[in-house]
Amino acid sequence: MASVDVLIVGAGHNGLVAALILARAGLRVRVLEAAPVAGGACRTEYPFERAPGVGQSTGAYLLGLMPPELMHELGVSFPLIRRDPHYFLPTTDGRHLLMGVDRAATEAQLGRFFSRRDVEADRALQNELSMLREDVAPTWLQAPLSIEETADLHVRPALRESFVDLCRGSVGAYLGRFGFQSELLEAMYAVTDGFTGLCGDWDTAGSGMNFLAHNMCRLPGSDGTWMVVRGGMGTVTRVLADAAQHAGAELVLDTKVARIETRGSIVTGVSTEQGELHRARVVIVNADPFRMVSMLGDGCPQDLRDRIDQYRRPGTSIKVNLCLRDLPRFSCLPERRGQHRATIHLLPEQDTRAKLREAFAESREGRLPSNPSVEWYIHTTLDPSLQDEHGRHSSALFCQWVPHTLAESTWEREEDRFVGRLLEICDRFAPGTSALVDDVFTLSPPKIESHFGITEGHIHHVDNSFGFADRLPYRLPVAGLYACGAGCHPAGSVVGAAGHNAATVVLADLAIDS
Repeated sequence: MASVDVLIVGAGHNGLVAALILARAGLRVRVLEAAPVAGGACRTEYPFERAPGVGQSTGAYLLGLMPPELMHELGVSFPLIRRDPHYFLPTTDGRHLLMGVDRAATEAQLGRFFSRRDVEADRALQNELSMLREDVAPTWLQAPLSIEETADLHVRPALRESFVDLCRGSVGAYLGRFGFQSELLEAMYAVTDGFTGLCGDWDTAGSGMNFLAHNMCRLPGSDGTWMVVRGGMGTVTRVLADAAQHAGAELVLDTKVARIETRGSIVTGVSTEQGELHRARVVIVNADPFRMVSMLGDGCPQDLRDRIDQYRRPGTSIKVNLCLRDLPRFSCLPERRGQHRATIHLLPEQDTRAKLREAFAESREGRLPSNPSVEWYIHTTLDPSLQDEHGRHSSALFCQWVPHTLAESTWEREEDRFVGRLLEICDRFAPGTSALVDDVFTLSPPKIESHFGITEGHIHHVDNSFGFADRLPYRLPVAGLYACGAGCHPAGSVVGAAGHNAATVVLADLAIDS
């Protein structure tokens, strides 16, 4: 193959961002993608055999963390849909919480269904997160410093200690500062922001960093809440891929990189499983760090191998994509008041904290959790473009703390049973839900690994318990080799900042003015 200036391994969103920036700077850029489609885990698919017209964001399902400054710099925009309400917390005793743009209404519900103490705790939490979001935002499009240096340079003095404690400590300790009376309410925040994609629970050091990362949504008009993208998340990567190709980047699909080629300690290009050799001055890896090590083989320096080994954690998330013939009816809120548009939180109602601790412990032992937490989404209520001619809905159950490898069984034997268990939980809050299911497309950790090519099915590549300079650096200790994937600063999720920051480093090293 003709040599290029830059080869990018993987057409996930970060790789596409890097390709766009580098191509606009005048470099010859080629992106090699193993799958037959671009997007990585940020794609729209039609996965239901019995409902082939129903679309679904099979992997990433909301856009929240992409900095608006990055979208402006790239000159791209996405058709974003605000979720209002954005959280729905049902119970089986008639109470519910429906949180939306109307803060006064939210606080009235908190006081009525929970307690005045919870109103004050929630207000204090939201105020502090708003200030941290404002202070930390500029650091996401910069080379990372340590957590402590970030605090000194970017965080207002009154919050510096809280920021460091949050990033280094646990989500349980952080939320405990605010004095919530309701374990259920506290768990809602911990599950959706602290535990997502994490190999850890209430007490795990670094789970606070995951919580902070998930609270960095600054999209225009979002008020800190993640948003639906019309057409599914594949719209994001389609827009980025189109822009990169328009700028001159070459996108090659169905081409799996087998090895990163080096001579001495200098990158020379890559070779593919098809036997092609692609030469380049620079190789940027958008794949996860563990796949990068395997591609380097003996060319991987020991210090880099050791650093990446410390990141290794198994994936702990399962996503059950569902096709529903109608919307469920919740016993605590039978009338439709927007609850189907929100993140629906299904949590153990008694001894909530203890049961969630038990669920994590079970997963660490290779067992499926007895009392899992479930986040439930039905985004076709906001984006009917993904419905079929029968008006069927795409939905998803997102559950944390399932083992990648089962200790005494296999996923092949247990998957249907566990999906049935999750639907039983749905039935408890919304009787008859399981009867509405026309089809299922389940992504357990091993299936996430095989479907999206992510080691051990870890949705963030690297746990977000690693923050700032503790994550994988963009510039690697092999001349000409860089990383731009989700394992880099600032975090896993659909952010794009790692692609931007890696491209900035490459341009600086090549002495090219962007």
